[in-house]
Amino acid sequence: MRKLLRIVVIAVVTFAVIAAGVQWVAPIVFSMWAARKLPKNAGLVPQDLHDLSISEAGGRRFAYFGYEFEVPWNDLDEAQTKLTPKEKPCRVLLSFRSGLRLMVTAVPPKEWANSLPADFKTSPQVIEAVFGHEAMQSDYGFVRRLYEFTPAKMHRWSFSPAVHYREGFVLMVKSVALSPWADSGIFHIQNQSFKGFQQGEPRGRSVSFLLYSDEGSIEFIFGQKDYKNPAGISQSEINRIMQSLRRVSPVESTRATRGRVSSSPNNSW
Repeated sequence: MRKLLRIVVIAVVTFAVIAAGVQWVAPIVFSMWAARKLPKNAGLVPQDLHDLSISEAGGRRFAYFGYEFEVPWNDLDEAQTKLTPKEKPCRVLLSFRSGLRLMVTAVPPKEWANSLPADFKTSPQVIEAVFGHEAMQSDYGFVRRLYEFTPAKMHRWSFSPAVHYREGFVLMVKSVALSPWADSGIFHIQNQSFKGFQQGEPRGRSVSFLLYSDEGSIEFIFGQKDYKNPAGISQSEINRIMQSLRRVSPVESTRATRGRVSSSPNNSW
């Protein structure tokens, strides 16, 4: 009888130790597994641009969706310009005879704060608990928080499952938010009225940048697949567009193309 009791006690104690070990160790194992499974781009953090020069080539000025900007090219193929969607357009595709394409999209304010709860079928309070109250007050604050968090910053030795799930969720959202061409870098950018991030370096491939303000954001994506210039676009050409961007009145923005310009605006970083 004593032998049987001893066996039962040992079994109960062993089970309790295993259960406790699973409860405490599982979150740590999950955290390490999550850090390894996420794409390597999740480790990218924004850097400063190396080239701050601005192209002075003759170009063209455009106004769409309440924004005005200049491009350092004057070979627009106007027949290929496309506005979408048909009702209340917020995106324009500009095609140039050189094969270069530029897609410009106006984004309403607090797009992340408004879309994430619906995308993940949860409440705004849950999303705010993950990213923090301050980050949810503006898209720039949210994206900065997202881009600055990396697998190296995870609390891998925390015994709280909630911490690991929250940090894993942040990295998952980051990996989805980054474009395929972001692997060559994420960069801080700004002009006199906007600040944001550039994803990727030109180098003959796609590159994009997104500038934020309290009134809304605007994204530029450059497609170089059919670009006839073997050197591709330059950072100084991208900077020209970036530095010329400004808000305009609705009346001004109804005039889609506003003629050619001979040189870059006198803007500084």
